[in-house]
Amino acid sequence: MQALRNMFRSWSSDARLDGKTVIITGANTGIGKETAIDLAKRGARIIMACRDMEKTDAALKEVKDASGNQDIVARRLDLSDSKSIREFAENINKEEKQVNILINNAGVMVCPYGKTADGLEMQIGVNHMGHFLLTYLLLDLIKRSTPARIITVSSMAHQWGTINLEDINSEKNYDKQKAYSQSKLANILFTRSLAKRLEGTGVTAYALHPGVVQTELWRHLNKPQQAAMWLAKPFTKTSVQGAQTTIYCAVAPELETESGKYYSDCAPAKCSQAAMDDEVGQRLWELSCKMLSITWE
Repeated sequence: MQALRNMFRSWSSDARLDGKTVIITGANTGIGKETAIDLAKRGARIIMACRDMEKTDAALKEVKDASGNQDIVARRLDLSDSKSIREFAENINKEEKQVNILINNAGVMVCPYGKTADGLEMQIGVNHMGHFLLTYLLLDLIKRSTPARIITVSSMAHQWGTINLEDINSEKNYDKQKAYSQSKLANILFTRSLAKRLEGTGVTAYALHPGVVQTELWRHLNKPQQAAMWLAKPFTKTSVQGAQTTIYCAVAPELETESGKYYSDCAPAKCSQAAMDDEVGQRLWELSCKMLSITWE
């Protein structure tokens, strides 16, 4: 019962973000949109980084209306295309004086086999590589905006994941669940590696499990899985509840001195053994740099 109570406990803080700039990927729907509304209410300038601009226009109006904050803009970002990521980052670096909080929230889940514009398997490509490249390209600006935070939305699904360094793109055999779990495990390994590299810079990094949330990500589940999810619905979270741990990682004052950890239900949580394997994390880091043709020491 305690776990169930924790799952829905609401976390609240009156921390303000006036004068701060926040980028949220995938902010036009689900927990990304709820995160945008909450942080906008705290006075932050919000940059909604989204692929589908038509859908984003409606979401932008909704976030402005719900928060009463007009300092919110939408920018196109397709995480499945490195060209789009580079264009987005170039514009941010040119136009913005600072980025205090980067929230790597967007994701794809258990989708049929597909490839990104750069030939990567879609789930590892969007969920890990896309955010890896985005963080890399914005890092200098983030470092100039300290204290700053980088938050990556992972999932408890990481517990069933392994990093297949020999076949990161699942070309030899594709299991959509395994590929999803691999990408979510990569999110935590990335956060740990990033935190180590950022020690002493004033930039901290966090990974989190939002909870089992009722979102559009369910659309690729097969019929029995959707039926199971429907039965489990009373134990799942709404998007508002699902956004709470992201918001906690973004604003909780007590996390200012923490970095590289994993959170769930607005509290530190245990991740799998594989998620703490820093050697695999380092090898994944090197492989990611190689595949994205970047040098990131």
